[in-house]
Amino acid sequence: MADRRHRDDPGLTGEHDRGGVFRRAGDPGKPDEFERLYRSRESEQRVVGETRRLPPADRVPPHRPPRRRTHAEGREYDGRGIKRRAREQRKRRFRTTAIILLVVLLVAPTSFYLWANSRLERVDALQDYDGRPDRARGTTYMIVGSDSRDGLDDDQIRELSTGRAEGRRTDTIMILYMPRDGDPTIVSVPRDSYVPMPIPGYADNKINTAFADSVCGTDEEGEEICGGPAPLVEAFERASGVRIDHYVEIGMGGFVDLVDAVGGVEMCPEEPMEDPKAGLDIEAGCQEMDGGTALGYVRTRATPRADLDRIQRQREFFSALIQKASAPSTMFNPFRAVPLVTAGTDTFMVDEGDKLRHLASMLMAMRGGTQTTAVPVGETPTLDGVGSVVLWDQARSEMMFDAMREGEPIPEEAMQD
Repeated sequence: MADRRHRDDPGLTGEHDRGGVFRRAGDPGKPDEFERLYRSRESEQRVVGETRRLPPADRVPPHRPPRRRTHAEGREYDGRGIKRRAREQRKRRFRTTAIILLVVLLVAPTSFYLWANSRLERVDALQDYDGRPDRARGTTYMIVGSDSRDGLDDDQIRELSTGRAEGRRTDTIMILYMPRDGDPTIVSVPRDSYVPMPIPGYADNKINTAFADSVCGTDEEGEEICGGPAPLVEAFERASGVRIDHYVEIGMGGFVDLVDAVGGVEMCPEEPMEDPKAGLDIEAGCQEMDGGTALGYVRTRATPRADLDRIQRQREFFSALIQKASAPSTMFNPFRAVPLVTAGTDTFMVDEGDKLRHLASMLMAMRGGTQTTAVPVGETPTLDGVGSVVLWDQARSEMMFDAMREGEPIPEEAMQD
């Protein structure tokens, strides 16, 4: 109706007949108040007089207020909680599995280590005394092979040809020296080395005399002092000026068990060897030695150089034994690793301050290979009341000991075959 009434009104725009169009009064050259407030940018760009059409309703997206996300977003409920209980069961199973793995990976090895460490027999071997050498820059282990028959029954004594002897003595004294840089070196100390005795009432004598528990003396305070680990360590330290950091001792029975635990050790003697006193009868060439054969091999002196040949075989065998014990086929095989640890901890005697980890460190240090040598020998005279002794080469032995005190590799010119 409004269009008919104003059809002839010249003040209007003249667009009244266009369908679906309406206009508000105002200046046609400027946007009205509605357009200025709500569609100012669109209205200002539109040519004056152009009509505006609203978009069809099906093209206008419905207005949805932003949703507030909650912790339950995306969950589906079946009304009975079956899925929720299944999720909780999976979480419990995962948690239980993680705890079991933690126990297996941490608690079990720790318990096994503590159990094995408690099995080590300990002795006060590294005692302080006036004039004891200072700590060296390298690391030293004194390794002593005792002829103690402890742990051997009558059948084993007959089978191994060890004989019967009370007390204990030593025919094997070695120093494992680990410098700051370089490979470790096994240094044999001849058992007949002529050194000062730390036992009261005894003059200079063979170094293994300091270990014999039958050798005793009384000090100024009236206390009886007998041979053993502590006097042996002191005798070597005073003679060499090298401080011992760790002490390891093993008897005959323990040696046999240790070799058998690793499945035997391969050695390659150049000549056949036979010694009824040591229970040894082997052919020349490479062969796998079990514990009994190995014991006779390192004990026999039925060779041209007697004791000097024996200490050389002892070094070679000990090095081969360590290589076999530290091989991956032994360490990662529980059927060999567990018997090895059991045999070792049951037979080793260590200083009171030593732990199982020190033995493991010794084992791992020798995995890369070791050099073998002996304290350089100068003369082998026979002395009244003492017998045949070994005198160290003063110049070469001091060169060796000086390198050990400084933590340096032992020079080639100080090496002894």
